Amino acid sequence: MAQILVIDDDSQLRRSFSRLLEAEGYTVLAAPSGEKGLELVADAAPDMAVVDIRLPGMDGLTVFTQLRSLYPDLPVLVMTAFGSTDTAIEAIKMGAFDYVMKPFNVPEMLKLVERGVRAKQPVTGEKKEISSVPALLGCSVAMQEVSKQIGRVAPTSATVLVRGESGTGKELVARAVYEHSDRSAEPFVTINCVAIPETLLESELFGYERGAFTGATHRKVGKIESANRGTVFLDEIGDMPSGIQAKLLRLLQERQIERLGGKGPVPVDVRIIAATNRDLEAAVKDGAFREDLYYRLNVVTLHLPPLRERKRDIPMLAEHFIARYASELNLVPLVLTDDAVELLQEASWAGNVRELGNVIHKALIFSRGNVLDVPDIRTVMPSENGQPKVVDTASAEQTFEAWIRQMLLQGGSKGTLDELLNHFESLIIKEALNLTGGNRSRAAKLLDMSRPTLISRIHKYDLKFNTNIT
Repeated sequence: MAQILVIDDDSQLRRSFSRLLEAEGYTVLAAPSGEKGLELVADAAPDMAVVDIRLPGMDGLTVFTQLRSLYPDLPVLVMTAFGSTDTAIEAIKMGAFDYVMKPFNVPEMLKLVERGVRAKQPVTGEKKEISSVPALLGCSVAMQEVSKQIGRVAPTSATVLVRGESGTGKELVARAVYEHSDRSAEPFVTINCVAIPETLLESELFGYERGAFTGATHRKVGKIESANRGTVFLDEIGDMPSGIQAKLLRLLQERQIERLGGKGPVPVDVRIIAATNRDLEAAVKDGAFREDLYYRLNVVTLHLPPLRERKRDIPMLAEHFIARYASELNLVPLVLTDDAVELLQEASWAGNVRELGNVIHKALIFSRGNVLDVPDIRTVMPSENGQPKVVDTASAEQTFEAWIRQMLLQGGSKGTLDELLNHFESLIIKEALNLTGGNRSRAAKLLDMSRPTLISRIHKYDLKFNTNIT
């Protein structure tokens, strides 16, 4: 008879889960705390452990670490009612058999226990402190899978390709892989392959020697070389010019680069993480993307699900954006009503998490009172056909006036004319980029300004459309 150790401070869940396991023929050791669970283990050798993350006294990950040191082959199933994907990543990285959110599906849970009892897990190393990064948020099954995959691939040196629709948060996945890797103390360099003009991209990536071209008065180290021993994130890799694709292929194959005007190769040690929302297979077929580079990049692929496939995560994401943007706008965090949450979950979210964040941001700007309700959300949500929603002009002007009055009455630099104008200019530019899917040329045309002027404004206001997506 297999013996299962259950450690959970919820007495009702502990009893009902124990009875469930006993009905399946298992012997159960149950404990309300990590300390008590370790005492029970001293007199027994369980075949599997099920450990809650949040425990009084010793937390679940500490219990897990001690259990693995006593029984290196012991499968440990981690469960929690709190959706911290960082915890999920760390648990999987440390060698947890699996990670389950409460309330769990009973048949699926029993299948996991059955698999766990049969499994013998290898030791994967001790827990390492990780630095704080913007969290990947979500308790949906889809995001749990992404977290588990990150936990498995992060400690390796494998090249990673992150795929997903625009706005799903691919850079945050890249950062999570980096933060949980052995290179986390070294540089993390982000390069957007479409943000830098093609004529400058090669020198930005690989650097140049003095005299390589007119104006090259000194040697410049490229972004890849500056990330030596660290990680390079190549965003929008599917749009990389074909000439530079060949040089990237050499980097992946030979771990070498060559500066413009250089006389020989320069060895570099970097891990490459790339991301794209393009159909690379079609691009290869059309000759727009090198087939050999595609296979070099496609060692490990992480697919980030669109928001419409993880609607369970919307309340958590909305609360995150409320807290973040309320702080930026000097507002007290507003309460999101249940009806507003339901409205958010009914939307299709063509722009994914980025669009959700923009809706919450605008709703906070136009909000009145301390609550975000259905009218506040509906006013700023795009219509389902993707066209901008027509709003009542008079009502919009009133909300603008109320917000301006609030800023002026608060005083300080945020109430000055220049600061207010800068704030509204940044919002207008950001909305133009959202409407054009991030295409800077189209956004510049929409705003009737030159592309260089638009880019200078983007830099001025530090508008980042991938870095801050959660």
